[in-house]
Amino acid sequence: MSSIGTGYDLSASTFSPDGRVFQVEYAMKAVENSSTAIGIRCKDGVVFGVEKLVLSKLYEEGSNKRIFNIDRHVGMAVAGLLADARSLAEVAREEASNFRTNYGHNIPLKHLADRVAMYVHAYTLYSAVRPFGCSFILGSHDEDDGAQLYMVDPSGISYGYWGCAIGKAKQAAKTEIEKLQMKDMTCRELVKEVAKIIYIVHDEVKDKSFELELSWVGEITKGKHELVPKDIKEEAEKYAKDSLEEEDDSDEDNM
Repeated sequence: MSSIGTGYDLSASTFSPDGRVFQVEYAMKAVENSSTAIGIRCKDGVVFGVEKLVLSKLYEEGSNKRIFNIDRHVGMAVAGLLADARSLAEVAREEASNFRTNYGHNIPLKHLADRVAMYVHAYTLYSAVRPFGCSFILGSHDEDDGAQLYMVDPSGISYGYWGCAIGKAKQAAKTEIEKLQMKDMTCRELVKEVAKIIYIVHDEVKDKSFELELSWVGEITKGKHELVPKDIKEEAEKYAKDSLEEEDDSDEDNM
């Protein structure tokens, strides 16, 4: 039964006869039109990678970041509408700050993901508001729970993952992530693989240039979420480009 164009997509609070909420599906479409972001959890931390498309040569390098600091121990990578993502990052920061004020220690990531997911879900219930047009990945590392990774989508669902991808090339990225033995890898090893995956899934034809953003949180950073240092990032990008060239050469040889 098709309900498109019959008025069931005018409000986020209306179900179609076949049980769908079209406004939420459209919000997910906005995420799928965005650049790819991935997060992978390993034995000693979490690594984020984001393909930030450069739409104009006039942009300043490093502006409009898609990786945010939420708390000292929590990082966030986003795909979708950047303005929506920034407002959700602010909500997440407030939740983390309130938890520390009330309980005197860092918020566990599961609590933070659930609280922000409830906030996102509330925006799918009322006709006066629209759903958020972004998905985001949260990652943290602490002594009690070790490394943790959660993903929240525009419907307000949050799941825990070992590795996940959001954005236009999420399916291709998931296929690459599944090939990794991330449970046996360290952050230092994984950062190269994350860079390689972003380079593999980047569409050279449609999107010419992009900036690779990398961050990590884990034992290597003493539990703090930080951007990957410049020298390690350059090393990872070189590894990614070399791997792609090797694959292209082997493909040509096979032909």
